[in-house]
Amino acid sequence: MSLLKTPARYALVSVAASLATMALKFGAFFLTGSVSIFSDAAESVINLVAGLIAFTALLIAARPADKRHTYGHDKVEYFASGVEGTLILVAAAAIFITAVQRLFAPVPLESLGWGMGVLALAAAINLGAARLLMHGARKHDSIALEGEAKHLMVDVWTSLAVIVGIAVILVTPAEWFFLDSLIAMAVAVNILRSGVDLLRRSWEGLMDHTLPPEEIQIITTALQAQAPKAPFHGLRTRKSGSRRFIDVHLLLPGKCSVQQAHDLCDKIEQQVESQLANASLTIHVEPMEDDASWDGHCIGGVANDGSDQKLPPHEPSPTIGG
Repeated sequence: MSLLKTPARYALVSVAASLATMALKFGAFFLTGSVSIFSDAAESVINLVAGLIAFTALLIAARPADKRHTYGHDKVEYFASGVEGTLILVAAAAIFITAVQRLFAPVPLESLGWGMGVLALAAAINLGAARLLMHGARKHDSIALEGEAKHLMVDVWTSLAVIVGIAVILVTPAEWFFLDSLIAMAVAVNILRSGVDLLRRSWEGLMDHTLPPEEIQIITTALQAQAPKAPFHGLRTRKSGSRRFIDVHLLLPGKCSVQQAHDLCDKIEQQVESQLANASLTIHVEPMEDDASWDGHCIGGVANDGSDQKLPPHEPSPTIGG
């Protein structure tokens, strides 16, 4: 698959933006000596590393399924977001330690006006890149791109906070330059929150967290619309990258032919797939007259036969379809 046709091309935007802003921010740090600007520049280094990780992960995720990975390679996105979250935590700790050290050993600040201008330019670059990445995340339903976009937006808000802080320092007495270290500490805490959120989402993806309630509703609506009198249970869902995997047990009359059951399942699949992108639905058909078919309480998941609440099953209906 061509690189230009994969979500990975959006990650290159993040890499380019990180290189540009990293150069600008470190230049501003050497110009001013401000530890708050240094903290902002350090975050750009993390952005660069995270962008390269996301790019690699998205290239792997774009590979088709093979004999060793029959469900595809999409889960690599969760590993990428987990690594990115870990890097963010490391960066936050390093920034906080540096800020504390500078608080007890302050140095005079210079050329703060120029520093503010450079940070404003860097923030504008990150804002443009973040908006483009978020567009790509929505288009491809990619957690890796969404994580990158949110990370860049954290960088934008960080830069704006540092600019405001420097503006305050410029209008306060010289002995108040300790505010520079306090601003850097606040930046570190903000970065920490971003890292924890990415780790949480990565964990949920790796643990096969179920689809959100509104997507579950789409699936149950399709089942009830196409087979209103057919009980179902064992509706289980998970997401791997941008792909949604769904399986459900559908109870039909034993006299129903294989062709009839197949046609009904096709209609259900088509309705679900028309509303949920990259959905793979597997329907296991069982005869409703067989007591062994009413085992939803053992399987788990969502049901409309009462088995998800461990209630006695409803009386089977001899008809299917609408």
